[in-house]
Amino acid sequence: VFNGKTVHAVHGNMCDASAYHALPDKKRIDFKGFSIGLAHGVNLGRDIEVGLINLFADADCIIYGHTHHPVCRRYGHILVINPGTFTGTGRYGAPGTYAVLEAGGELRATIHEVPRP
Repeated sequence: VFNGKTVHAVHGNMCDASAYHALPDKKRIDFKGFSIGLAHGVNLGRDIEVGLINLFADADCIIYGHTHHPVCRRYGHILVINPGTFTGTGRYGAPGTYAVLEAGGELRATIHEVPRP
């Protein structure tokens, strides 16, 4: 499916035991000269994004997912992204979402809706 691409993943609070043991709870990725922190976001307190920034204070970007609410914003120099949920599990027929991260002179991200059938 990913045609030889590298896939980065962490485990979350709803993963089964095999994923929990096979995947880390957090990960740092170097991508085109940028440092990216990847974590599910569970157990980081009431303000998950502050907890993530404390966890990856020197990262250029942090990607998380726990809340399933799409987010794309900056905290100072750190780009924070939550792609939402691809399957559209929200209330009232909310569509699925995903994020696209681009690395050029700076990191840029956009949130997109999954097309409806």
